Amino acid sequence: MTPSPPRRRDAGTGGEQVLDLVCVGGGPFSLSLSALADSVPGLRTACFERERAFRWHPGLLIEGATLQVPFLADLVTLADPASPWSFLRFLRDRRRLFPFYFAERFHIERTEYDAYCRWVSDGLAERAVGAPGTGPHYGHHVDAVRWNPRRALFEVDFTRLDAGGGTGSPGRAAARNVALGIGTEPYVPEALRPLAESDSVPVVHSAEYLDHRERLLAAEHVTVVGSGQSGAEVFLDLLRRRPAGHEGLHWLTRSPAFAPMEYSKLGLEHFTPDYTRYFHSLPEEARDSLLPKQWQLHKAVDAETLAAVHEELYRRTAGGSWPDVVLTPGVGVRTAGRLGTTHLELHLVHAEQRERGRLLTDAVVLATGYRERPSDGLLAALDPHLSRDSSGRPLVTADYRLRLDTSVAGSVYVQNGERHTHGVGAPDLGLAAHRSAVILNSLTGEEHFPLPARTAFTSFGLREPDPGTPSTRAPGRLGDVRPMPAPSVG
Repeated sequence: MTPSPPRRRDAGTGGEQVLDLVCVGGGPFSLSLSALADSVPGLRTACFERERAFRWHPGLLIEGATLQVPFLADLVTLADPASPWSFLRFLRDRRRLFPFYFAERFHIERTEYDAYCRWVSDGLAERAVGAPGTGPHYGHHVDAVRWNPRRALFEVDFTRLDAGGGTGSPGRAAARNVALGIGTEPYVPEALRPLAESDSVPVVHSAEYLDHRERLLAAEHVTVVGSGQSGAEVFLDLLRRRPAGHEGLHWLTRSPAFAPMEYSKLGLEHFTPDYTRYFHSLPEEARDSLLPKQWQLHKAVDAETLAAVHEELYRRTAGGSWPDVVLTPGVGVRTAGRLGTTHLELHLVHAEQRERGRLLTDAVVLATGYRERPSDGLLAALDPHLSRDSSGRPLVTADYRLRLDTSVAGSVYVQNGERHTHGVGAPDLGLAAHRSAVILNSLTGEEHFPLPARTAFTSFGLREPDPGTPSTRAPGRLGDVRPMPAPSVG
């Protein structure tokens, strides 16, 4: 299916404005797409977000917590270093370039990244004043996306939310193309869901940690469940704020160890466009087999945070006693229940010992990760046109388009909803700008953003994933590479 090129003049009925691209969701990935699109002449874009303003994981903006990617992984730089929406331009605008230069920070704090994204969002909104209907629209909840074959346009139905977040007036936008950036939502294990929905005893997801921090600090004993980066940061923050000898903390995880994230230079090449192309070229079964094995690439803890945890624990042994802290890997929570009005009982199982136990606690922080938000309801009208894999997941092309039948002339692009087809880099901020550039080049049918043919030293396969792309590898090293024959049966 050939993407619909943008047109400068509106082509709706009755003078209705037609957009070239509507982004559903207003997180960093949609903001990246909007920021790069700002430099494409004649391209009319809009973004609809249900929140009242840009917010990036506000519950985890813990003091001193940093991004796990370098500042160059901003919204635009790795696709267009000259963009007016880069992080360095943000620093210049805030008169902070020299302090940043002397700070020598490659990894910036999350609070600073949040402020940068809000600066981009506000700037795009100001630029859209002269083009009504374009730019970011906060407080707009998108209800449905449908294809109108008569008009050869997508119709995006939304509801304007009032100041209190309640339902307001309905609206509709017409667009030639749509990009989904609806992101992920906090995952709460089934065993703890009833307790998390009750306010009597604090059981909160790490995404809401700062909103409940004072309540958690007041609890006599707190358990953190989950050993990813969020779990480590929450545990460290609680540890630093609780008195020595009376910490009352337990950190447990199903993972076999509190493991460091893979951060070697060659290991990081799994977050390059080269690896994304390789992963996309694999059979579905191979992709599904690979993803669970790659947990240390994105679900572990950076080594500096683990070192800080150990340093804080060691410091508390200076008086000759051990801190009141327990760290237990290899443990899962089977069930949980409330004891009285102030206590919780977690029923645990240790995988390696094959033993069960109980843990009494007064509060729980669930650092249990996130799941992709389902788009089935949003795209229900498009379901008859949508191709799916054997597991019922939407098929996504190499240039991030949902595979729709030929009756739909426009394109629906996905951002951070394609991990099953594009690999571990889908939610990574470091690939945001590149993916946005791929989408915009595909949408316009022109190379507005020249992209590198090669991005990794590693050759992930014996053949180039895309036979139509000229190889940048040294010729003749592997000889004549051919697919292996299927094994015989019987």
